[in-house]
Amino acid sequence: MTQNIVAENIIESLRKGIPPEHGIELYSVGNEKLLNGIKRHHLENINNMGIIRFVSGSWGSGKTHLFRQLREIAFQNNCLVSTVTLDVSSATLNKFEKVFSAIISQISTPSYYSNVATSEIMPFGVVLQESLFWLSSQNKDITQDVSYNSFSKALDILMSNRGIDIDFKKMVKEYWKTFLPDAPGLAAAEQTRGEILQWFTGEGNVIFFRKRFEVGKIVNKENAKLMFKSLAEFVRLSGYKGLIILFDEAEQSYSLMKKSSLKNAHNNLLSLINNIESLPGLFLIYATTPDFYSDPKHGIVMYGALSGRIGKPAKRPPRALDIIWNMDAVKTELDNYQEAAKKIRKVYLMAYPYSEQYLPDEEALNELVSSLYDRHPELATVRFWRLLMTALIMIFDDCYDSEKTYDMNLDVEELYESTIEILQGES
Repeated sequence: MTQNIVAENIIESLRKGIPPEHGIELYSVGNEKLLNGIKRHHLENINNMGIIRFVSGSWGSGKTHLFRQLREIAFQNNCLVSTVTLDVSSATLNKFEKVFSAIISQISTPSYYSNVATSEIMPFGVVLQESLFWLSSQNKDITQDVSYNSFSKALDILMSNRGIDIDFKKMVKEYWKTFLPDAPGLAAAEQTRGEILQWFTGEGNVIFFRKRFEVGKIVNKENAKLMFKSLAEFVRLSGYKGLIILFDEAEQSYSLMKKSSLKNAHNNLLSLINNIESLPGLFLIYATTPDFYSDPKHGIVMYGALSGRIGKPAKRPPRALDIIWNMDAVKTELDNYQEAAKKIRKVYLMAYPYSEQYLPDEEALNELVSSLYDRHPELATVRFWRLLMTALIMIFDDCYDSEKTYDMNLDVEELYESTIEILQGES
């Protein structure tokens, strides 16, 4: 997407009070030290060994914002990203095959992320297609034609890799075959691709896949960890440095589990921690609320081995080398909000270049942010960042739409109250 389209999408999201999905570097402020450390200590070494880190934070502490920052940094550093919500109704760690299915379903490439519209059934199809071109020509351009020579070259490299399960390799091969010159028509090819993608997510019947593709198994609880290891190896084989998996634990998900399920979840998490270093190319980041570390009924304190491996959040701003990044210890100061306001002004100008003469200048903007900040209670239910963004877009739109220069004598108290009413009305 072009930068002006990204800017328009950002402003439109902020009008609705929703944090934008794309272009986070254009409007984001904060976490710079942590993010620089992650790039230096983790992303540069992702090829050497697997890594796991935890993010602790109460509701509204910025965990989702950090994940969006991490996603864009990962793409900039030639990594794939999968964002998985761990929820009792879909994917929980007590059933690792469901987690693996969610990881596969949510994988995104930089190209898929920047061009949201795609004909693929799910983004992992883009990964499979890119891998064919990368292994045959060191190029990930999926618009080029596939020749028999390029297919054979890619297949030789794939099949010679001993770190990938044989059935995993067979299904990749079958996916690649749908792009050959003599492959069936588009409708038949897309049906075949859909069936193959179902295999990777553990859907369907083993008898069907055995007859259709001559594989010996489907993805299930017995082999899900083996497939996870194969996925890590396949991602690196496909020209990427690694795969970043952002696990976002749904609030109270553990508290809804049966005791036996909770034990299985804790065992699987401990297994991940114990084995992650032997899985180069994987960077797992697990976001939780603080009770995950302290709740005596459902938290990790009930499992001494797991609690001993993870520890507790430090009461200071997070550092990249910490096992747990404590977002509740991050303090956002007035100057951070003022810097964010300046960035939003620049984004607004990208979206609406002719609005500059009407918008408040940086000095007026600083004064406005300071006035709103002073009025906002520290323990208010509405986060100040959301209030600020909503108020700024309201002012920018009003100035631009009415073609009137920003009024330096604006009634800030009235602006604050009207913004609060809008946000409380939405919730």
